Amino acid sequence: MVVLETKDLSYSYPDGTLALEDINIKIEKGKKIAFVGRNGSGKSTLFMALNGTHRPQKGQVLYHGEPLRYDSKSLREVRKNVGIVFQNSDDQIFAPTIYQDVAFGPINLGYPKEKVEKIVTDTLEYVGLTHLKNKPPHHLSGGQKKRVAIAGIVAMDPEIIILDEPLSNLDPVGADEVMDLLNELNYFGKTIIISTHDVDLAYSWADYVFLMNNRRVISEGVPEDIFRQTENLKAAYLRKPVTLEIYEEIKKRGLAKIKSCPRDIPDLVQTLRSQHLMWVDVPPEVEVGDTINLGILYGEYAMDSMYEAINCRVLHIHEEGLAIVEMDRKALRAGSIGIYDTSRYSHDELMRIIKRDGIECVGAMGKKSKLIAEENDIYIHVTSGVIDRSILNALSGQRCLILTHDGMVEHALDRIRGYMEKSGINIPVSVANPRAEK
Repeated sequence: MVVLETKDLSYSYPDGTLALEDINIKIEKGKKIAFVGRNGSGKSTLFMALNGTHRPQKGQVLYHGEPLRYDSKSLREVRKNVGIVFQNSDDQIFAPTIYQDVAFGPINLGYPKEKVEKIVTDTLEYVGLTHLKNKPPHHLSGGQKKRVAIAGIVAMDPEIIILDEPLSNLDPVGADEVMDLLNELNYFGKTIIISTHDVDLAYSWADYVFLMNNRRVISEGVPEDIFRQTENLKAAYLRKPVTLEIYEEIKKRGLAKIKSCPRDIPDLVQTLRSQHLMWVDVPPEVEVGDTINLGILYGEYAMDSMYEAINCRVLHIHEEGLAIVEMDRKALRAGSIGIYDTSRYSHDELMRIIKRDGIECVGAMGKKSKLIAEENDIYIHVTSGVIDRSILNALSGQRCLILTHDGMVEHALDRIRGYMEKSGINIPVSVANPRAEK
């Protein structure tokens, strides 16, 4: 279902500078959308038009099929449902305390005091900022300010959340926390729209991409198609995503075994062909066609597991005693991934699970999960790209535990199961503390 649409939209600034020209787009409900383009391509201006802040001189913006109206009452309603998080959080945060800033939207919607208090309390807990609620915003880090800005929008429960360069000026940890939050909001049904010039982010994250250059949308489609359009990328002064470039290079060399476009590291690894032929020393009595056992390959020599038993069929024997053999690999030890729901956190239970399951690698998604790990002196091995890195570690035989909460538990399960279905590799995965059935 289309929730947001523009028809022949054009906009000029008061000085006459043309900022948007003939924009025709459709945004599907519940999708993760990326507008990609260099600075000045029109992304931010378009976003301001999508929630009625800028009124186009030509064309229309439609919300659920109805053209936007620009009277105060209509604009108030659309801005409740189409929230924008600005690139610079300081442009959006203005109240003396975090609590007051997040409360601003619900208060202006006319909610009673008790409802405002509940909304703000729940929202601050959701974004992991409860412990800072009375702190002045100017004392916060960049990542914390961004989460406050997002919280201010989330508190109004919009259908669509638009974020202008959401990772701008954030360190890797802050960026991961923001993306975890956006993924969870999307999992619960929010349509998430971002602008970015980070092609790697857009390629790996988005369901659908709009490529912008010189005030126009020059291409649109799924990431696998958009980022293969070399000429359009050049016109927009952008490069191909690194993952796609690596895949195309290994494909040229005959090292890729499937015809697909991997969008993340686990999928990229899965495209690699296993090594089937190798030279080995063989005893004099071995003949062509014989089967020999090479024993166990370990660690970096194994392809699909931590340990692999190798049987080989001899294809050719050189006069010096070396033979070319074809290998048949069998994984002996598989890793595993457990997911611990920190919304039902129990200290004793968590420590028991880590000990019982022999956990070797812990990843934490979201501020709440990271705080729980810190409070319990649990070393966090993985803080970014947690799901994908846990998959890679499990493929190497490690027993992994992901700390996350609420909807992100199902998100992690879906991602891991999707990888297994696509790759054909089984990774034992389960929720370590499942919710009791009623």
